[in-house]
Amino acid sequence: MKPPHATHPDADDRWSLVVPLKPLALAKSRLAAAAGSRLRPRLALAFAEDTVGAALNCVPVRDVAVVTDDPEAAEALAALGARIVRDTPAAGLNAALAHGVRAVRSRRRHARVAALNADLPALRPEELARVLDVARKFPRAFLADAAEIGTTFLSAAPGVELEPAFGGASRLRHLSSGAVEITLAGVDSVRRDVDTGEDLAVAGALGLGPRTAARWLSAAG
Repeated sequence: MKPPHATHPDADDRWSLVVPLKPLALAKSRLAAAAGSRLRPRLALAFAEDTVGAALNCVPVRDVAVVTDDPEAAEALAALGARIVRDTPAAGLNAALAHGVRAVRSRRRHARVAALNADLPALRPEELARVLDVARKFPRAFLADAAEIGTTFLSAAPGVELEPAFGGASRLRHLSSGAVEITLAGVDSVRRDVDTGEDLAVAGALGLGPRTAARWLSAAG
């Protein structure tokens, strides 16, 4: 008998990514001190646009499903090629991710899935591809954030539940749930989520995506 994470004969071997996004009016509240209340939601959208754009340009990625109820974000991200899934549970981040996975697998039962944060404005497709290549070896795997406290990426092989436990000290929760931690070097752009002005400065040193750079640099200049 094949193990539960073995590729099913009719499975697409590429990945479906699920990206959750709060309503922009509520997103990135800790960034307000650095960006101001008017720029903050625009930056939150730019982060998501650069994250989704980079993910869609990653060779092992088949598609990206964005779980959101924000109409402005939905329109912008759909224009990039993302599938928009309404957050009908409206019960927080992990419920949104589980809902997104169900939506993906309602169309492709044996989809290989991964959750990815929406606030990775320096994301590089080639670095994400390296993470996905390692994740492929395990039933469930995750990547800790740059602080090694939270999580920016969690994957599940075909036939395996994602079991997301994002938020706060999620690294330890994902470890405790049996997910394998990915410890690759040189994938800083996949680990650098942005919650504060200091985070944004570090992401800037890595190289911001075009939409974040345009909004942030125009505001700064």
